[in-house]
Amino acid sequence: MAVRIRLTRMGRKKKPFYRIVVADSEAKRDGRFLEVIGTYDPMQKPAAVQIKQDRVEDWLSRGAKPTDTVRSLLKGAQAQQPAAAAE
Repeated sequence: MAVRIRLTRMGRKKKPFYRIVVADSEAKRDGRFLEVIGTYDPMQKPAAVQIKQDRVEDWLSRGAKPTDTVRSLLKGAQAQQPAAAAE
C-alpha cells in the first residue's frame, strides 16, 4: 500500500477549506483516509496552515510521500515556525 500525504476538500461551493490527510494512494480524493494531520484555509489572508509537525515527521519516516502542493505547504509552515518560537 503506497501512502500519500495529500489534501481533501471540505467547505462549500466557492469557499474551499482543506484537510491535510494521510491516505492510501488509490483512495478517492475525498474518500477514506488514515489520519488528519493538519488543515489549510486558502480563503484567509494570508492563507492559514496548521500542521501537527510530529505526526508529519512520523509518517514521512514511515515512507509516506507528500504531493507537490502539500510539500510546498510543509516548507512554508517550517519557515514560519522558528519565527513564532522566537517571540
